[in-house]
Amino acid sequence: MIGRLRALGSTLAFLGGGFALSLVALHWVASALRSVLTGGAFSSAVLQTAVLLLVFALLTWLVGVRGLGLTAADFGLVPVPRGVRGFARGFLLGGVLAVAAMSAAVAVGKAAWQDDGGTVTGWLGALGATALLLLPAALVEELIFRGVPMVALSRAFGRGVALIGLALLFGAAHLWNHGITPLALGNIALAGVFLGLAFFTPGGLWTSTGAHLGWNLMLAGLAAPVSGLLLPIPWLDYSAGGPAWLTGGGFGPEGGILASIFLAAGAVYAGRRTRRESIA
Repeated sequence: MIGRLRALGSTLAFLGGGFALSLVALHWVASALRSVLTGGAFSSAVLQTAVLLLVFALLTWLVGVRGLGLTAADFGLVPVPRGVRGFARGFLLGGVLAVAAMSAAVAVGKAAWQDDGGTVTGWLGALGATALLLLPAALVEELIFRGVPMVALSRAFGRGVALIGLALLFGAAHLWNHGITPLALGNIALAGVFLGLAFFTPGGLWTSTGAHLGWNLMLAGLAAPVSGLLLPIPWLDYSAGGPAWLTGGGFGPEGGILASIFLAAGAVYAGRRTRRESIA
C-alpha cells in the first residue's frame, strides 16, 4: 500500500522533475547538435520525443522501481505474451474508434476524402514511417500519464481519482496545440480516461500504448490532423466538413462531438474489461 503523501510526493517528483530535466536536456542536446540538426520542425519533434522517453524511462526506474518498489508486473509489462496481445487489442480498439469517428463525420457532417494524385504504395510507405514516429511519442505519453503516477495515485486514492486527475493533466498538456478549443481539450481529457482504463486491463501499459498509437495512426493515415497537427500523407486528402463542433474542423476529429461519443464508448468498453481482470 502506498500512503497518500508518499504517492503525491512521488507523482510531483516524477512529473515536475521529469519536465524540468527534459527542458535542460533538450537545451543541452540541441546546442550540442545544432550544426548537424536538419529538417526543422520534424527534427525538433524527433529530438523532443527521444529526450522525453529517455528522461521518463529513467525516472520510472528511479521513482517507481527504486523509490516505490514497483515491479514490471505493476505496469502490466509482464508476462510479455499477454502484453503483446494487449498491445494488439489496444491498437485495434483505438484504430476502430478513430475510423468510426471519421466515418460518422462523413455520414452526418459532410466530411469527405479525395485522391490527391499520390499512390497507394506511397501511402503505405508514409503510413509505416508515420507509425515509427508516433509509436515512441505514444509510449512516452503513456509513461508520463499512465505509468508511475497512475499506479501510485490509484493505490493511494483509488482508481477514480487517479483516472480523472491524470486525465485533466493530460488534457492540460495539450493547451498549446495549434487550434485548440474547449471541446478539443475536453475530448483529449476524455481520451486520457479511455487510455487510463485501458491501462487497467490485463495488458497494462502495452494496451494503453497500443490504443494511443491506434487512434493517432488511423487519424494520421486517413489524412486528418492529430490533436491539431497535420502529418504529410500522400494519396488521400481529408475535408472535415462541418460544423466544426460536430466533426472537429481544422483541429481534427478530436475537436468534435463525434469523437466525444466514440471515445466515451471506448472508455465504457475498457472499463468493463477492468472489472473482470486487472494488472494490480
